[in-house]
Amino acid sequence: MQTPDPSATLWRDGAVPVSARFDDPYYSLDNGLAETRHVFLDGNDLPARFREGFNIAELGFGTGLNLLTALHAWRASGATGPLRFTSFEAFPLPAADLSRALASFPELGELAAPLVAAWERGETVIETGDLRAEVVIGDARETLSAWNGAADAWFLDGFSPAKNPELWEAPLLEQVARHTAPGGTVATYTAAGFVRRNLADAGFAVERRPGFGRKRHMTVARLA
Repeated sequence: MQTPDPSATLWRDGAVPVSARFDDPYYSLDNGLAETRHVFLDGNDLPARFREGFNIAELGFGTGLNLLTALHAWRASGATGPLRFTSFEAFPLPAADLSRALASFPELGELAAPLVAAWERGETVIETGDLRAEVVIGDARETLSAWNGAADAWFLDGFSPAKNPELWEAPLLEQVARHTAPGGTVATYTAAGFVRRNLADAGFAVERRPGFGRKRHMTVARLA
């Protein structure tokens, strides 16, 4: 049997993208949009905390679903000014894969179009009237330390810690803490013990909460 190209995107049921490199789906097989809202929005107490200048950062850009879900909530909340969003991604998807994945979420279609168009042009900075987003390409273990921002909320959305441990190691989560605003928060779909310990060692107060779909638990944390 031929080994899949690690850079390839596989498709579960023709709709859910799966990374051949990590053998893991980019979002929940149950409902990616509902998962993002439960884990990353509710987990960071959003949109209640939105305010002008709010800054979200993310490990693992993937399909851009988290960005668009956050922007959708930002618009619905009536927040003023642009949402600031920075994502760190080592293996960016082709624009065609972004477009195909996001087509599963028609309520985000209006927001997805500018993102996909920018991606097709090779742009990693996306600016609209209410969004200032940048996708930093490269290994986050190297690129995050060079970032001069501080996030009010973090979306930790790497692939499964068992398959992509690099995004969950202690030194990187220490960098997450160093790039978190006072009182800032973290949310992630995983409740792996070593992830929770690494967050606690980095200075976060860590809490386990009910997960989404087939996942019993997830993790939220606040910078102590």
